[in-house]
Amino acid sequence: MNIGIIGGGIAGLCAAYELSKKGHQVAVFEKEAELGGQMAAFEVAGQRLERFYHHIFSSDIDIIRLIDELGLSQKLVWLDSRVGFLHQGRIYDFVTPWHLIKFKPVSLIDRARLGLVSLYLRRYKNWPHLEGNTAQEWIARYAGKRNYEIVWGPLLKNKFGDSFHEVGMVWLWGKVHLRLGSRTRGKERLGYLQGSFGLLIDALQERILDAGGKIYTSSPVSKIVVQDEKAVGLEVGERVHPFDAIVATIPSPAFLNMVPQLPTDYATKLKGVCYQAATCLVLTLKKPLSHIYWLNISDPAIPFVAVIEHTNFVAPDNYGGRRIVYLSNYVAKDSPLYQLDADGLLDHYSPHLRKINPDFDADWIEEHYLFREEAGQPIITRNYSSRIPEHQTPISRLYLANTAQIYPEDRGMNYSVGLGLKISRIVTGEVEFPDAS
Repeated sequence: MNIGIIGGGIAGLCAAYELSKKGHQVAVFEKEAELGGQMAAFEVAGQRLERFYHHIFSSDIDIIRLIDELGLSQKLVWLDSRVGFLHQGRIYDFVTPWHLIKFKPVSLIDRARLGLVSLYLRRYKNWPHLEGNTAQEWIARYAGKRNYEIVWGPLLKNKFGDSFHEVGMVWLWGKVHLRLGSRTRGKERLGYLQGSFGLLIDALQERILDAGGKIYTSSPVSKIVVQDEKAVGLEVGERVHPFDAIVATIPSPAFLNMVPQLPTDYATKLKGVCYQAATCLVLTLKKPLSHIYWLNISDPAIPFVAVIEHTNFVAPDNYGGRRIVYLSNYVAKDSPLYQLDADGLLDHYSPHLRKINPDFDADWIEEHYLFREEAGQPIITRNYSSRIPEHQTPISRLYLANTAQIYPEDRGMNYSVGLGLKISRIVTGEVEFPDAS
């Protein structure tokens, strides 16, 4: 088959790679100048760095297998990670049971409840049983109101804004189940590709091209051409590219705009998926901001949700001694924060960095970069499984694979790799799928 793929992120490239291995002709269309989506890399001090922070967990089987298959295993390193929690101006380490015992913002009884609930979620596997609960309801009931107010509530509000109370418990279960599952003997070890995960994108691109596939960057698709209820081509610029099948690996709103012929029931499912926009302000600093790799923010007065100090994970020597810090945020796409440019956002954020390190000075900042993703985080509500859009759309030969369909998992590189593999099998008939009509 001749298959067109919309989107040159990791899911689209993995789908193209898998299909090309099976002898199909593929063509990938990416609207941006670079491949990779949120994994796309840029250069800092002569070294490549992801635009959005990335790491993998020891349980991320799909991406680990792909790394090995592409001959990159020698580049994969497993490094100790430190997680922290900022509350009322103090940073608390938040990895080991001992750290939990010393977490004074909640009482000793609440610390015990927090530990027991975390252990329960780490081991619990029957996630469908949680579907009828919101995260707010479940955590307040089982971990206690105080733990919700201090720990879980701020995290939900930071990530989902005004929709925090709608988030399903299955989403939070997935985050806790995965993260705590990566910890052994009181330590968390995470994986990283020396030279950035851009190496993975490069390797996929090379394999696709070597197999005779085509990749077009700076090539936004304006329309999916449908004839007799079948997808037959892609309109790119003034040209229509004919295909036997089409796979879209783009957010649901963008997909809807490309194919207005979708039946009402399926279109309603797509419209029912709302997103928070994501921003990452990347700083290169002369000095470290803290000793923590992943710092969750509990203070509502701080206008970003997490500080990921990349060089507390990957040695700063890789970046000429510079310290790399991601200031992560999730906002509504119509938020004033989302409209700010890099300088404006830096001016807004910079005073709050002293709440993390009182010695911080603006002179520490050497460079800053801003990256945005309008469909950064799907808002996963309770009973979400009944509202997931099917991969096989009601239009023949047209398939959709995006982060709104990886439930109960949350977005992440491993699940995007798995999604690309899954959709390739659906297209070739190796996996049965429910009828979307």
